[in-house]
Amino acid sequence: MTSLHRRIIRSLATSGLLAALGLSQPVIAQTITSTPPTTFTLDNGLNVVVIPDHRTPVVTQMIWYKVGSADETPGKSGLAHFLEHLMFKGTSKHPQGEFSQTVLKVGGNENAFTNADYTGYFQRVPRDQLGRMMEFEADRMTGLILKDENVLPERDVVLEEYNMRIANNPDARLNEQIMAALYLNHPYGRPVIGWHHEIEKLNREDALAFYRRFYAPNNATLVIAGDVEAADVRAMAERTFGKVAPQPSIAPHRIRPQEPVPTAPRTVTLADPNVEQPILKRYYLVPSAATASPQESAALDVLAQLMGSGTNSLLYRALVVDHPLAVSASAGYQGTAIDPTQFIVAVAPKQGVEFATAETAVDNVIADLKQNPVSAESLERAKTQLIASAIYAQDNQATMARWYGAALTVGLSIDDIRNWPDRVRAVTAAQVREAAQKWLDKKRSVTGYLIKDTAPKGEEKRS
Repeated sequence: MTSLHRRIIRSLATSGLLAALGLSQPVIAQTITSTPPTTFTLDNGLNVVVIPDHRTPVVTQMIWYKVGSADETPGKSGLAHFLEHLMFKGTSKHPQGEFSQTVLKVGGNENAFTNADYTGYFQRVPRDQLGRMMEFEADRMTGLILKDENVLPERDVVLEEYNMRIANNPDARLNEQIMAALYLNHPYGRPVIGWHHEIEKLNREDALAFYRRFYAPNNATLVIAGDVEAADVRAMAERTFGKVAPQPSIAPHRIRPQEPVPTAPRTVTLADPNVEQPILKRYYLVPSAATASPQESAALDVLAQLMGSGTNSLLYRALVVDHPLAVSASAGYQGTAIDPTQFIVAVAPKQGVEFATAETAVDNVIADLKQNPVSAESLERAKTQLIASAIYAQDNQATMARWYGAALTVGLSIDDIRNWPDRVRAVTAAQVREAAQKWLDKKRSVTGYLIKDTAPKGEEKRS
């Protein structure tokens, strides 16, 4: 690492945009002096963000719809994810398979994703193919054609995906049960992929109604990152997306049922014969980057880094290094959300170590954080680690598009993103301690235990 790199990392040591936005993977880091993205809005309400990156002659297009699993009609869980699958079924102008085959023929790649708060589609292609990608994506924004002969088989695909990702994965089933117990009233308690018995009943009419209700230019953000100029992107966007009519029924804000104030800790125990490694997890209900004050969100970010990121973290040292209680220990803050989110602690106890012993050690780490300010050295190291991870990820153009897209879709602004280093720089040891005192309260939590089931197969237990 050069002296320049060291100076950059030191100057940005308090920058933690990655965790402030709650992303599970490192994000692109930009310094305060870098050129901000260009943003504009088409007449039909489509928000556009252009992030120039001229290092390679490629471009990433991402369209983010402001709808996710938390916006589904009760009783139809999994509908947002189901529609994500169906969006590849073609239009009258471009039959099924043409879009994907075109991306492959030009050497590009594509995919899609669904979250509780958004659904996204992206392509990465040579820069001279951007206009073509815009035409395809604008066409399927409202031109999707669905028939029972392609909808029902795709529902079977989703059910098989559920079996692979959830039903046959004890850790994923534990997460599903914890989330259902953490959210007593908010739709975040529903799995993004849906409940199996409700996925089975989804049909063509459900998908089309959801599509017509939420897929519109005035409910979307288009992010273009790569070897482009904003003026050229604007001209292409107006020729393609600009022709799509807005949906007048789109509400400016998403209003959802909110959680009551938590009053009691809850526990979930899941036993499965396929478990090889017992796991202890605790989810706390905490504010997201969109609902917390800026400094509170930054403090939660730093708290998670201090507690459970890397071999120097407090949990790792207490449970793995200093005392042989666990094979792993970690913590994380899932900040990118519209509504209250999760602060997660996870421990894999060593063979022969009881859950109670490991949990006591976790509680002791948290109690110490609540009582004593962390050292200046530890605080600075945590901040440096956050920004270093982001700096080393800065060559990933698609990650940059995800960074901006996720933040903007949950209600954050370009200024929120770019000013994040200053907010984290201002976090003090006292603010970290206050965040632990206020939010790491067991009454706000669900603790999950994953154990090996040595008895005949039974049902999950929740208390």
